[in-house]
Amino acid sequence: MADRTIRGGVADGDRDRDGRRDGDGDGAGDGHGAEDGVGIRTFPFPVELGVRGVGMQIGPMGAGRTWHAEAPLHRVHRIDFHVVMLFSHGPVRHMIDFAEYEAGAGDVLWIRPGQVHRFSRTSEYRGTVLTMQPGFLPRATVEATGLYRYDLPPLLRPDDAQLAGLRAALAQLQREYEDTATLPPSLHASVLRHSLTAFLLRLAHLAASSARSAPQQDDTTFTRFRDAVERDFATNHSVSAYADALGYSRRTLVRAVRAATGETPKGFIDKRVVLEAKRLLAHTDLPIGRIGAAVGFPDAANFSKFFQLHTGRTPVAFRAELR
Repeated sequence: MADRTIRGGVADGDRDRDGRRDGDGDGAGDGHGAEDGVGIRTFPFPVELGVRGVGMQIGPMGAGRTWHAEAPLHRVHRIDFHVVMLFSHGPVRHMIDFAEYEAGAGDVLWIRPGQVHRFSRTSEYRGTVLTMQPGFLPRATVEATGLYRYDLPPLLRPDDAQLAGLRAALAQLQREYEDTATLPPSLHASVLRHSLTAFLLRLAHLAASSARSAPQQDDTTFTRFRDAVERDFATNHSVSAYADALGYSRRTLVRAVRAATGETPKGFIDKRVVLEAKRLLAHTDLPIGRIGAAVGFPDAANFSKFFQLHTGRTPVAFRAELR
């Protein structure tokens, strides 16, 4: 791997493969979804292209980025794996879930599975990029490192001491990744998991400290609510229904969500619905009415009003801006 440059998260010369991602629950279908209007085009992790087929890759970022000849990276696309980019130069503009972020030297961008994103045509991506396949790490590590904390910010700005720790951990991980001569494959994979865990624990601490802190009880309440919304947002927009299902009073839920996010439970639900609608508008050819139905609005007119209220644009206008 030492002689290969990772370009936009994929090693030079690597090509992705179409594949079905089971269990998305949010419209992601097979690799042909963008063409037939059924689902969002999702790019899977190319596990067979990693060193010894392990579920991660790491290396320097470079020019000439490509996932697939039919889907340039400057177009909105979606991945089913983690991407962590530590920049050595900046500024770099990058879109994640329809929010624009500007990263500088020493900043980190963390893109999680299922998020849509877009590389900038004009930014020069320099630094180190780490990609991780879901399932490569054990469940305990996944929970300890908050790999699926979608409420945490994707753009992280470590201070000097934090950055030094991240760089050292990432450099050690890269050395272990490239060293295929001193250990058999099974031990090599185990060492990589431990080294990756050490890096991710530092990254998770940075992400958590960058977010709004909350008491443990409220955090548990919010986490359960967040997971329930992620599972049921397409069919349930009612704060009271979530509170009843989770066994909380509405007041307790409001307090926990506000402490964790600064917004109301209804605002949190609406934001998730709007995000999914944007994903479907940007990356499928589904009619507006079907997109509305997919996010819980059987009536197309009501969906259009809801979308315009929250974005300032009609669904048709939003789609046109991205085409």
